[in-house]
Amino acid sequence: MENQVLEESRPDVAIVNIVSTVNLACKLDLKAIAQKARNAEYNPKRFYAVIMRIREPKTTALIFATGKMVCTGAKTEQDSKLAARKYARIIQKLGFPAKFKDFKIQNIVGSCDMKFPIRLESLATFHGAFTTYEPQLFPGLIYRMKNLNIVLLIFVSGKIVLTGAKAREETYTAFENIYPVLTEFRKFIKQ
Repeated sequence: MENQVLEESRPDVAIVNIVSTVNLACKLDLKAIAQKARNAEYNPKRFYAVIMRIREPKTTALIFATGKMVCTGAKTEQDSKLAARKYARIIQKLGFPAKFKDFKIQNIVGSCDMKFPIRLESLATFHGAFTTYEPQLFPGLIYRMKNLNIVLLIFVSGKIVLTGAKAREETYTAFENIYPVLTEFRKFIKQ
């Protein structure tokens, strides 16, 4: 009966950020881009890229002088690609011969809430080969999945961040694999 209750209340994983890269295939004058473009900032003392933002889809791009660009903040793969295309178009309109080459999803970040606390010390003890847990340095347990290239940050509150996926399905598969482990290390609170 208890397992049935846990199955019915299984949380959903929400995709919270998609990071993609694209090659604009031309050298860029970052100072000129920052001066001409709206919603662009460039401070070479702090970071060697133009930081540009658009509202729809709400994303941020890091544009480098080499013509490489990183797009972050999208919630879907389609929005990530659309945003990257919009940034490339902005660069083209500023007079650069920008192309749209080698678009690639680099990282999909998901999160969920188990809705119950987790015994991180016990989890670290029994799954030591996959975990790093140093609460003095970081409050979460770092769980590296063996068969998937996914890293989970698991917090005592039951909140989880899944990162490292290249495809949405990998995130869901990782959660399906870790779900029974987390329910096993559920912390029951005495009333």
